Amino acid sequence: MEVQGKVKLIGTTETVGNNGFRKRDIIVTTDEQYPQHISVQFVQDKCDLLNAYQPGQEVKIGINLRGREWVSPQGETKYFNTIQGWRIEAVQQAAPQGNVPPPMPPADAFEPATNNFAKDDQEDDDLPF
Repeated sequence: MEVQGKVKLIGTTETVGNNGFRKRDIIVTTDEQYPQHISVQFVQDKCDLLNAYQPGQEVKIGINLRGREWVSPQGETKYFNTIQGWRIEAVQQAAPQGNVPPPMPPADAFEPATNNFAKDDQEDDDLPF
């Protein structure tokens, strides 16, 4: 799956727990009728992928949906979802290709066609119609 949008915010890398688990969030605003602010989390060595990006850039992020179950000390079960990024790339605005024909000029830029055939020329025509 992918998420595409403009980078709104890039968080700092956080180390969580005693095992050295690293995570870093990026907020991307989608470009649609109702823009969404999507939080995508990069973990471990993928945190460093965000160093090359800054707010305002248009990006495409490869994501995986992650879900986990947690049971509280009171025995209550809760579920959590995470959008985890594994790839990010800048989206380049499409530039015109060199082999694209130039746009057609408007019709009024041309002279009107005229009938330059004389009646004599039409009589020599041997077509059946």
